Amino acid sequence: MLKIRLKRLGMKKTPTYRIIVINSTTKREGRPIEELGHYNPKTKVMQLNKAKALEWISKGAQPTDTVAYLLKNCNDDGTLNYVKKDGVKLSKKAQAKAAAEAEAKAQAEAEAKAKAEEEAKAAAEAEAAPAEEAATEEAPAEA
Repeated sequence: MLKIRLKRLGMKKTPTYRIIVINSTTKREGRPIEELGHYNPKTKVMQLNKAKALEWISKGAQPTDTVAYLLKNCNDDGTLNYVKKDGVKLSKKAQAKAAAEAEAKAQAEAEAKAKAEEEAKAAAEAEAAPAEEAATEEAPAEA
């Protein structure tokens, strides 16, 4: 089975990769069938022959998860369309705390809304009660 995967190059802690087509049983740095491009994850620079990669996929080559991501976010000219995320990364503990705060806020809003509805209902009943008393007092006088 053919794979489209990354071949690691570069020094320790400064990786660069070549995007290659290779037999799945061959070792990672083995001789590739074809080199499709290169990718530097530190600088987010990539150059890929997208047409050839899609051609290999149509022939049955399976891209790895990382290569599939790179192909999906690749421009037509072969450069990476990198979109930096605006959100701040939070730890699991901080995410749980934020979720608990949001839940407490939603619950407080729901309670305030229910209390406001009860007050409005009580006010409507208070307005309706004097009108009913006046109607009952006038009814026997007319008879």
